[in-house]
Amino acid sequence: MLAIWRLIAVAAAVVVLATGVALAQSGEHHMAPARITQTTPHQSAVPTMPGQDAFGAIQEIVHMLDANPKTDWSKVDLEALRQHLIDMNEVTLRADAAARQVEGGLEIAVTGSSGRTLVAIQRMVPAWAHTMNGEHGWNTAASALPNGELLRVTAADQKEVQHIRGLGFIGLMVSGSQHQPHHVAMAKGEFDHGHMGQAH
Repeated sequence: MLAIWRLIAVAAAVVVLATGVALAQSGEHHMAPARITQTTPHQSAVPTMPGQDAFGAIQEIVHMLDANPKTDWSKVDLEALRQHLIDMNEVTLRADAAARQVEGGLEIAVTGSSGRTLVAIQRMVPAWAHTMNGEHGWNTAASALPNGELLRVTAADQKEVQHIRGLGFIGLMVSGSQHQPHHVAMAKGEFDHGHMGQAH
């Protein structure tokens, strides 16, 4: 009889132990979301992209100006930079570019069907030609068309001829390292893009 009671006691202890383990595991399972919830605010990162590329470009320059104690805020002209970024958008996405091969390179008729696109072409294309003339051994020139600009880019070196033709209009326009520095200069009121765009 005593042996039976001992067996019952052992069985009861096993049940209690098993129940305790199950509850502990269940408790851990239910606690997991709480731990995740507690760490979520620390794991959440602030987005790095501003959501719009022109906005981000201006934001980056504002941070640079803010960080520079020598910034002369009386000369800063962020509206000029904003207008230039609009020009870039118009020329990149809305301008028509009809290229034909000429001896030594390319001739490209860059035209726009809307007034805003035409203004952007008239400012950007001559400015680029003026800045890039002589770079890479290129001869770059722009002349006025009734609805745009005629861009001519040539070189004496046959490798550069192929380079020019391979780049095409938009590849040429993004060539050179002048864009970012003149964005900063423009924002600081040190660059007259409108005047340069009339140099043809």
